[in-house]
Amino acid sequence: MNDWFHRQGGRDRFVDWLRLDSQINSALGEAWSRVKDYWNAGSSYFARFQLVGWRRLLNEFASEGLTMLFGGLVVLYGLALPAFEEFDESKFLTGRYAVKFLDVNGNEIGKRGILHNDAVPLEEIPDVLIKATLSTEDRRFFEHYGIDVFGTMRALVTNVQANEVVQGGSTLTQQLAKNLFLSSERSLQRKIKELFLSFLLESRYSKREILKLYFDRAYMGGGTFGVEAASQYYFGKSVRDITMPEAAVLAGLFKAPTKYSPLVDLAASRARTNQVLDNMVEAGYYTAGQVHAARMNPAKIVEARTSTSPDWFLDWAYEEVQRLADGKNQFVLTARTTVDLTLQRQAEEALNAALRKEGRDLHFTSGAIVLMETDGKVRAIVGGPDYGESQFNRATHAKRQPGSSFKVYVYATAMENGFTPETMVRDASRSCGNWSPSNYGGGGGSGSRLPLWMALAKSLNTVAAELSFVVGREKVVEMTKRLGVEGVKKTCSMALGDGGITVLEHTGGVATFANGGKLAKPYGILDITTSKGDLLYSRERDEPPPRQVLSRHVAEEMNVMLNRVVTEGTGGMANLDFTNVAGKTGTSTGPKDAWFMGFTGKYVAGVWIGNDDNRPMRSGVTGGHQAAPIWHDLMTVAHTDMNIPTIPGLTPHPRQVMEQQRLAEIRAQQVAAGIEPAQSAADAAKTPAIMPSKTRDALKVLVAALRKANGQAEPAPAPSSGSSHSPPTTPIDPKEAPQPAIRPGAAKPERRATLFDTSRDDLSIPAMPAGAMPGTSSTNPRTRP
Repeated sequence: MNDWFHRQGGRDRFVDWLRLDSQINSALGEAWSRVKDYWNAGSSYFARFQLVGWRRLLNEFASEGLTMLFGGLVVLYGLALPAFEEFDESKFLTGRYAVKFLDVNGNEIGKRGILHNDAVPLEEIPDVLIKATLSTEDRRFFEHYGIDVFGTMRALVTNVQANEVVQGGSTLTQQLAKNLFLSSERSLQRKIKELFLSFLLESRYSKREILKLYFDRAYMGGGTFGVEAASQYYFGKSVRDITMPEAAVLAGLFKAPTKYSPLVDLAASRARTNQVLDNMVEAGYYTAGQVHAARMNPAKIVEARTSTSPDWFLDWAYEEVQRLADGKNQFVLTARTTVDLTLQRQAEEALNAALRKEGRDLHFTSGAIVLMETDGKVRAIVGGPDYGESQFNRATHAKRQPGSSFKVYVYATAMENGFTPETMVRDASRSCGNWSPSNYGGGGGSGSRLPLWMALAKSLNTVAAELSFVVGREKVVEMTKRLGVEGVKKTCSMALGDGGITVLEHTGGVATFANGGKLAKPYGILDITTSKGDLLYSRERDEPPPRQVLSRHVAEEMNVMLNRVVTEGTGGMANLDFTNVAGKTGTSTGPKDAWFMGFTGKYVAGVWIGNDDNRPMRSGVTGGHQAAPIWHDLMTVAHTDMNIPTIPGLTPHPRQVMEQQRLAEIRAQQVAAGIEPAQSAADAAKTPAIMPSKTRDALKVLVAALRKANGQAEPAPAPSSGSSHSPPTTPIDPKEAPQPAIRPGAAKPERRATLFDTSRDDLSIPAMPAGAMPGTSSTNPRTRP
């Protein structure tokens, strides 16, 4: 080739392309030859092991079996992992604390923890109780490894033949796993968790230890846990001393302690007891003749009393005590709580009435209620429809989607960032990824302009979503944390309540608006004392004053809008005719959850209804139509007088104005009649007395009538000028009341019992025979006149 590049030797100077090509071809050829040689050699070697006929078929089955076994192990691991995450060693340490709970007035209302004198060793539990329990709940307990396959099949066949559930297939280990770690929701996921937790319990504990835990931790009705506490409650004696009919009663309670409680339904309890006695004969533990005497002489139940134990509240309060007492090395404690037993009963009745009335038709079987005062003082907790059937506290532990009730946090964030109730917004919103908001009933918004308060009242999803985008979803998350709601995550649809929160923390968050913007962290413990009487914890002493986490101006503007939700929006069925109401409805997709979060000037309450297994309710169920009426019914009976504070930002309700005028007129009449001295500005600023005003008014009228009947002159009114020696406003003990001086030679005055501080109310009652006038307690602020 005659060219400049070839003449200069450039082609050979850089790369010898011909040599490189030959080397590559040679290497590839040799490699391919070696691969074929190895392949042929391997094929020849493995040809010796070639299987034919039945051997090949068996080999194929074995190979497929190993493959499926490996895949099954992967699936089992995936199914077992959630169950193992539920396993918590601390659940076995609940006996570490022995706590007695008192109400505000110091009356005992219940106990929690395995008390030291209640932990009866298994060796001392009567043999008849063990046999009654095993024959009824798990006859093959000492033979299976947590799951009784034969027992489950037998129960299935029996139930099919009877066309109803007459036998359960759960072993004692499964029941213990459910009691310790799981809720009672009827779902496949829960049963799978229960199965793996049963295997785990069997691997960690002996049969005797599992049986002992079962006897100690089972709920037995009436607020009692464990067979010893139940024996004391129903029979007034230790479980060590029970007879066969008494053992049969206790063994029958494990299945449904409320349904079969002899204090609730004696007939059902007797029928269940006879069934347990039959099981003892069928299992071969006793003969028919041996149990005949037990049938003819049924157990005698101690005094026919009904349980007033606020079990849902006490379960939560017990957790609070453990948190407050952690690290202080004190385990036998007494805690004074904030619960109001009357409100607790009313809340339970309100929920159960709704379940009975609409639950079956609208396909919801569960619910929860939290009632507190505006500062976070919890007065009642309802964690489900039946504590005896399931002790899982849905009010404090179930995280459910709040739906549109979450919008209160979105709108509060907007108010902090320049919006006002009259700010004009559009019924439309941008998309977020592949998600676009739509209003209830469908549609992405009409595009019309409307004030912000109306958007909240109508619960428009488009406006709430757009607000979260405009102000920033990070700020909404920060707002929820500031108000005490944890676990909210930043998502496209977070403004519509797509995350899970509990009823308790949601109610506490809403209470922040009710009190003018101060943090309302829910609390239920006032003080804790040790077994020696030492004060371990006092809320007044150990807790800082509540912080102002939201400006009062924002709280007041939010209250104005939330009030219009009730008067002009979706929450109309919660409106009360005697006081102002502010609140927000909420309904999640499905609908699977229905909420109403609302408050008056005195109480804040959150109501949730739904299903434990997350099944959707009937189409058309909403928070405004199902949850709000429950809230309305509860608040109607919870307010016992019309002297209700005004919600910050709202004008007083006409009924409150009338009540204040009535009280002012009564006082003016009393001042004019000399019954009560004129009140100075300093006295007006003092803390009011504990006794309700209506009770005080009635007593004053009664005292005046007694004075008149006794021929005693009315005392002159006290000077109106302020005095530095103003008396206290609270009642004083009669023995400590100042007595008038007696002049020498004068007749001794008649002994009188002073009900009020004489310098303030100037009231006294002449001594009367015992029983002449009913006593009136001045310690209960909810006493009716």
